[in-house]
Amino acid sequence: MNKVQLFFLLRKNTKLSEKRNVMFEANRYGKFIAYLFAAILAVEFIAIGTLLGWIAADEDTPQLIFYTMAFLLIFDFGVRFMSQQTPMMLVKPYLLTPISKFTAIDCFLVSQLFDLGNLFWMVIFLPYVFIVWCGGLTFWAAIGMLLLLHLMVVVNSQWYLLVRTLVNQSMWWWALPAAFYVLLIGPFLLLPDKLANQYGDFIDDVFERMGSLWWLFAVFAILLVVLFIINRHLQMRLVYNEISNVEKTNLKHVSQFTALDRFGQIGEFLKLEMKSTMRNKAIRSRFLQAVILPTIFSLCIAFLDIYRTSFERNFFCLYAFIFFGATNLVKIMCPEGNYIDVLMVYKENILTLLRAKYYFYCAVLLLPLLITLIPVITGKFSILMVLAYLLTATGPVYFMLFQLAIWNKQTLPLNDKITGKNQMENKWQFIASMTAMFVPVVMVLVLQALFDETVAYITLIVIGAAFTLTESWWMRNIYQRMMKRRYANLEGFHSTR
Repeated sequence: MNKVQLFFLLRKNTKLSEKRNVMFEANRYGKFIAYLFAAILAVEFIAIGTLLGWIAADEDTPQLIFYTMAFLLIFDFGVRFMSQQTPMMLVKPYLLTPISKFTAIDCFLVSQLFDLGNLFWMVIFLPYVFIVWCGGLTFWAAIGMLLLLHLMVVVNSQWYLLVRTLVNQSMWWWALPAAFYVLLIGPFLLLPDKLANQYGDFIDDVFERMGSLWWLFAVFAILLVVLFIINRHLQMRLVYNEISNVEKTNLKHVSQFTALDRFGQIGEFLKLEMKSTMRNKAIRSRFLQAVILPTIFSLCIAFLDIYRTSFERNFFCLYAFIFFGATNLVKIMCPEGNYIDVLMVYKENILTLLRAKYYFYCAVLLLPLLITLIPVITGKFSILMVLAYLLTATGPVYFMLFQLAIWNKQTLPLNDKITGKNQMENKWQFIASMTAMFVPVVMVLVLQALFDETVAYITLIVIGAAFTLTESWWMRNIYQRMMKRRYANLEGFHSTR
């Protein structure tokens, strides 16, 4: 069997493994929303490509697209983290087969080069290139531009694989893409206007003659080969570590959280939640994002003239409070599916666990509360708005998300991602996630239109306080309904371990 035949065989096996996954059918709601989002995004990208094309043709600057490529590639880099796996993850099933490990890695790396997702950006590139071609660009220059733009996306896919593999080994590798992107776009944002203009003039000189595109094409082709070779050797080294069971063990201080001992069994489950957040890669990364993303948005709102509409301000304020809960509680009880039998031993163990989870997720909201005080100080948010969305999160949003504990029955491996493939196990997860994200904001906007901002936020505060203060009642109701479905849920947890 030659490499070409092996390539198609491994590609076929990958598709079959996805279809045979127990979540392939159950995840149809997540697929539907993903396809819908992609379709909406494609329409918007066609409009962006057309608009940029008309501007470039009108001003006779066909190189305009390259000014936006840095931001498009950063967006592409982020999207890949939600959908693509590294070759090492795909090669693992073939470690004990007579297939050459290098050959298998090569096949998976090549499949990344020809992935259909790389062609998605053509919805921007094709309208743009067509318009600038009609505006006077020569045919071969237009073809060269299109090929160069696509090559930049393919190079970005190999850059993503490198960063993703390194980040999986250590979170400190996030400094590499952070430093690279600061160097890439920092001159436009951080330098004085005079120096930024000189930097822009330099880029103009590079792209002024379309003949230089072929020189740039050669540079990116060399860069692609270099990244491919680096990825190949890095993946192979990690595969050998996997085979040899090479694992670096670092002795760590184990926090006992003895201050929680006074709360009895609830304190023990609080310790479990805190240690899961500290040790579990998936939950830890979600926790870091829950701090970093709201901080970025809050700083942008506080110090920049963006996100000025009422919808944007309300959405990002709510987003700061519900992000961590919505991304983790949508899979509530799924990590516990690994040891659900132990939790069933004692009466009302599950009820105590649910209450501990609720108290933990409420305590985590102290972080976004401190973060949102920054735009409060600058006058962009009001104290009433922050309190309204804080109580909305602890009240109706958590009430709704905790209901998912009744229907969730898919065990989540402790180090698997929480976002990405197989995110939605059932339709209720999707409905709860979208409701938590948009309904409170829509409710505020409607109340503001009928009355005023103060009435809108006071209404949310009253509703949120009512749900928060009655937590013990509705939590027991959730527990009782869970017990009625316990055998069906146990069967689901056991079959998906």
